[in-house]
Amino acid sequence: MKRLRKAGRLLLALLRELGDENAYRRHLAAHGKEHSRQEWQKFSQERLRWKFVHPKCC
Repeated sequence: MKRLRKAGRLLLALLRELGDENAYRRHLAAHGKEHSRQEWQKFSQERLRWKFVHPKCC
């Protein structure tokens, strides 16, 4: 049972990282902001803008 819980926590942590949820939490902490719809939208727009300005190569 412990292994199953540990695997579930690991999977949840992976999904949060892939879904930018952890990055959003770090963004809120770094800027001293509270979660809001507007803040999520601002974060998402900045992140997408950065990805298109700095594309991965090869």
